[in-house]
Amino acid sequence: MSTEREAERAALDAYSQVVTGAAERVLPSVAALAVRTARGGGAGSAVTFTDDGFLLTSAHVVAGATGGTATFGDGLETRFDVVGADPLSDLAVLRAHATGAPPAELGDADGLRIGQLVVAVGNPMGLAGSVTAGVVSGLGRSIPARDGRNLRLIDDVIQTDAALNPGNSGGALADSTGRVVGVNTAVAGYGLGLAVPINTTTRQIIGELVSDRRVRRAWLGVAGVPMPLPPALAERLGQKMGLRVVEVVPGSPAGVAGIYLGDVILSAGGRPISNVQALQRLMLGPAIGTRLPVTVLRKGALVDVVTVPAELGH
Repeated sequence: MSTEREAERAALDAYSQVVTGAAERVLPSVAALAVRTARGGGAGSAVTFTDDGFLLTSAHVVAGATGGTATFGDGLETRFDVVGADPLSDLAVLRAHATGAPPAELGDADGLRIGQLVVAVGNPMGLAGSVTAGVVSGLGRSIPARDGRNLRLIDDVIQTDAALNPGNSGGALADSTGRVVGVNTAVAGYGLGLAVPINTTTRQIIGELVSDRRVRRAWLGVAGVPMPLPPALAERLGQKMGLRVVEVVPGSPAGVAGIYLGDVILSAGGRPISNVQALQRLMLGPAIGTRLPVTVLRKGALVDVVTVPAELGH
């Protein structure tokens, strides 16, 4: 019996060491934000990710604001400016007036596995430097985001059982090594711990916010729903699903290229397209004005068309 208790104690100690180690790495990089807009004040969290004072947070935390105050765990308090925000990914970049906070290391959420230990660091309800731990309880989730009339799904969202509360939004979700793999978003109404992932796509978005203060997105002008492919074709392509076109905007890049209602999009730019998110991932700045080959299934035949995505909103 004593051996079992010792094993339990050792396991608990090992868990505690992982959590405390990750928290110690991330905490100095996380700031509590005080934001003031025309509609009043707000609060949230942000994480420093460069030596020269750039911080990452949730776009909804700083919506309608041009700046505010960031306070770090060591007592450093500094004004910040909003460099750029992208509501369609719920990410924003800030620039602190005073530097000194160590940058957190950004990881890659694409390597996460369900059941993996994660640590959420933020400032819920004004409680600075709060740490909660849990596991990744879901991957590949989607939540809707809106910017004016544009609606987009934030894809590959991380679901965790690490407790999140108002004020956690914009804070860091870290893996066991202390690398930041997500930006927490405690959106009211979901009742879940959710985080926007740090991966190749969001790194590109962050880079554009730093350099251009905004994110340019491409637009094809199609709407689609996932559809199972005929078994023989699915086996040949190694792909079970395609995206059936249910709407083509007249005069859009897709319409001009010759994509029609009822077509099933199989690939774009050489990448398989099995759902809306797979197509969305291609619709970032570099795709604007460049040739994007699309293969569709039309009346049982494979048809290749060449689209030229335009800039969303233009």
